[in-house]
Amino acid sequence: MQKPDKRAIGERIRKHREELNMSREQLSEIMGITSKFLSDIEFGLRGFSIEKLFLFSESLNLSTEYILFGTGPSINDRIFLQSINKCPEEKKEYLLLILNKIIESYNIDTKTV
Repeated sequence: MQKPDKRAIGERIRKHREELNMSREQLSEIMGITSKFLSDIEFGLRGFSIEKLFLFSESLNLSTEYILFGTGPSINDRIFLQSINKCPEEKKEYLLLILNKIIESYNIDTKTV
């Protein structure tokens, strides 16, 4: 069984916080923790509770699997899926056709390079 690495977890949290242009103070306020505690988490010096894991997941729009192990859907995957789920069922088939055409054209272009 893979054991979570505090330093890697902290790096993933910091990276995604920064990608969201969120300050440490903003995230710590959302999380209900001090900026110092969040800093310690980001540097891998401290762990956190399962409740905070779910709050990090929700606040940063990351899966708990990604936070803990660096695997699972990325933020772009989640946003993509959330966008598709907002579409009416009859439009999803059309979106799938468009997506397949884009992928098909990309594969053709990469083979000719």
